[in-house]
Amino acid sequence: MAEQKRDYYEVLGLDKNADDAAIKKAYRVLAKKYHPDVNPGDKEAEVKFKEASEAYAVLSDPEKRRQYDQFGHAAFDGGAGGAGGFGGFDFSGADFSDIFGDMFGFGDIFGGRSRGRNNGPMKGEDIRTSMRITFEEAVAGCKKEVELTVKEECKACHGSGAKAGTSPETCSKCGGKGQVVFTQQSMFGTIRNVQACPDCRGTGKIIREKCTDCRGTGFVSMRKKYEVDIPAGVDSGQRKRLTGLGEPGLNGGPRGDVVIEFIVGRHPIFQRQDLNIFSAVPISFAVAALGGEIMIDTIDGKVAYDVKAGTQTDTKIRLRGKGVPSWRNKEVRGDHYVTLVVQTPDKLSNEAKELLRQFDALTGDSLNTAPKEGTDEPKSKKKFWK
Repeated sequence: MAEQKRDYYEVLGLDKNADDAAIKKAYRVLAKKYHPDVNPGDKEAEVKFKEASEAYAVLSDPEKRRQYDQFGHAAFDGGAGGAGGFGGFDFSGADFSDIFGDMFGFGDIFGGRSRGRNNGPMKGEDIRTSMRITFEEAVAGCKKEVELTVKEECKACHGSGAKAGTSPETCSKCGGKGQVVFTQQSMFGTIRNVQACPDCRGTGKIIREKCTDCRGTGFVSMRKKYEVDIPAGVDSGQRKRLTGLGEPGLNGGPRGDVVIEFIVGRHPIFQRQDLNIFSAVPISFAVAALGGEIMIDTIDGKVAYDVKAGTQTDTKIRLRGKGVPSWRNKEVRGDHYVTLVVQTPDKLSNEAKELLRQFDALTGDSLNTAPKEGTDEPKSKKKFWK
């Protein structure tokens, strides 16, 4: 009696309501884990791989899945006659190409779609670089220049790569397609592996006599300067894209882009967090006690602020709209948070010291001072208590 097969949904660890994406994802995980190339000589892994592949072949096909949901394994008993697959199961119609193409570099499988190099127009590569700007430039925005090495069409051969008076020839190996197809047998049957043509390297053309200026590439490198409009509010790690200024495309494709990542320098006074700015401002003891107007540095210049009488050190105030503007929405701007730090004078004249002692006595703060030796009276209060 033949061994009873496990439920296909159970094999993939799915319920019957799983969508196509979930089925593909579950199979990809199992295929990567149990593939024979990963587990050479492991019979148990081979069995589990075949079991998962059979489940995927059914559940990934809408018609086969409908039949399986209605009749179970009986829907496929004797249906394949062992053609092309393993265990007598019919894999026709199952597309494994995108899964195994990504995992193991296979191309077409069972006539699946090609994943080889395309000989059509291809966009050029992006050029990535970084730019250092100051804190002030990042907040206010500015214009700067960036100098890059880029490829331009060779003027001697007009981009053909061939020596003057000659032309590129159609590759005889791939017939100008830029791709060659190799077939091989596997447990799934015949695998068609599409690769870039080794003779023309996927271009479809062969250059017999190369241009001496560009050495057959069709391009020459040169230094070019581009002006970059840096928006106000940009921060470290953010990027700006200059469209169409990157490397040239292939086979008539468009140029790539220039991608610039900003690195913002530190400021000696301000610290930034998102759109908000933080700083600390020293104030005198007299201003903290009596109140008064002080000047605060902001990114817009100095701003007057009235300190309330009795302000304690580390008091935090908020200057609305004095932070960093949003580089995506010019109407949005952060705030500036200021910490007021009361400064204690460290150089006083004798007269100033005496006045502070009198002030200390009058305000009662001296009650917390240490008493004089041999008495319970505070040192600074003794003469005022007589």
